[in-house]
Amino acid sequence: MNIKMFKSPLLSLSLITVYPLLFTLYCLLPAPVFSAGPTLTGLDILERDGFAQLTGKRVGLITNHSSVDKEGNNAIDVLYRAPGVKLTAIFSPEHGWRGTEEGGVLINNSSDPVTGVPVYSLYGQNKRRPSAEMLSGLDILVFDIQDIGARFYTYLTTMGYAMEEASKAGLEFMVLDRPNPISGAVEGPVLEPDISAFTAYFPVPTRHGFTAGEMALFHKDNKKLELKLSVITMENWTRDMFFDATGVIWTNPSPNIRNVEAEALYPGIGCFEASNVSVGRGTDMPFLWFGAPWMKSEKIAEELSQAGLAGVKFSPLGLTPSKDIYEGKLCEGVKMEITDLAAVRALDIFTQAAWLLRKYNSGDFKPQPDEIRKMTGSGDFYRLLEAGAGPTEIKTAFEKSSAAFMSTREKFLLYK
Repeated sequence: MNIKMFKSPLLSLSLITVYPLLFTLYCLLPAPVFSAGPTLTGLDILERDGFAQLTGKRVGLITNHSSVDKEGNNAIDVLYRAPGVKLTAIFSPEHGWRGTEEGGVLINNSSDPVTGVPVYSLYGQNKRRPSAEMLSGLDILVFDIQDIGARFYTYLTTMGYAMEEASKAGLEFMVLDRPNPISGAVEGPVLEPDISAFTAYFPVPTRHGFTAGEMALFHKDNKKLELKLSVITMENWTRDMFFDATGVIWTNPSPNIRNVEAEALYPGIGCFEASNVSVGRGTDMPFLWFGAPWMKSEKIAEELSQAGLAGVKFSPLGLTPSKDIYEGKLCEGVKMEITDLAAVRALDIFTQAAWLLRKYNSGDFKPQPDEIRKMTGSGDFYRLLEAGAGPTEIKTAFEKSSAAFMSTREKFLLYK
């Protein structure tokens, strides 16, 4: 074996002599700093604390399939087995507690087949709020559902409604916090004061940048609720993190949100659902594609590629949805491939695409004025688009709308 020598004016040692010395010196150095580890959700922290925050209480749990701990156990099973905790009622949001129902499908009350605990639907005939009868016999409502960061995604509206009913009933309210899967970035206009709907409830930007716990703090303050509110905060989550960096187990939060890329594009591309453009429901790439039978997709994809929209590649692609709008019809469309999650600005993509549709398919593209106002949160979009304004002017109006929010949101932030 050819062993190289370390030469020095003072000594000459073989590697066989030096290795033990180097190992000894290495052991004396400070330990290297590694990452803090995977994100621990509020549910994980509650378990680690031995459920002390809920001991002796009769609990109503607002949840669905997305509420899992780091071992993959659902919150229903976790709380049912928790010592000293009485899981008395389960409340399910849109898509049902299994998360399998399509958007807009009304869901009936049922019971959990494993635990026998009654499951009350908050997306049925009861106006989407828990009734006094449902809340009877409870001490506390606990919310644990994975949101996706867009104002018009309905899980946090369910939380807001339940907070208001808990306040009326004199119940405590607890949020087991989870990541905002598309980071703490903010986009779009703040909801205008005269708009109030299930998909348009909180006066926050379209991409709100809050976790569920932060939104709860904001909502309590905004509505001036008399409510004992607590948030079990996460560990190892920061505002620059996307879901794929958290280590939290992925579940599709709803049937057509299947990856973090779809989540990142949803606050913008989802706005097309207030028009006659398909967002890919009934295809293999919902919210990663949009199209219509009449769309001049090659021209639109080309101009989107030249528009300086960071983090996304655009290409023309024809697809035939198996359901929803244009079921069974070949649609010319635009495929979006994310190259940099942190750079994506979904509202900018939507605004640019809608402007191009108005430019190249003016006779066919039909935004619905009232619905598009709910989705974007502002009448500026439709008004300016109809007036012939360009994307830059529309984006400027959005930024002006959210300026005050950006200066006041800090007091509700729980994470750096």
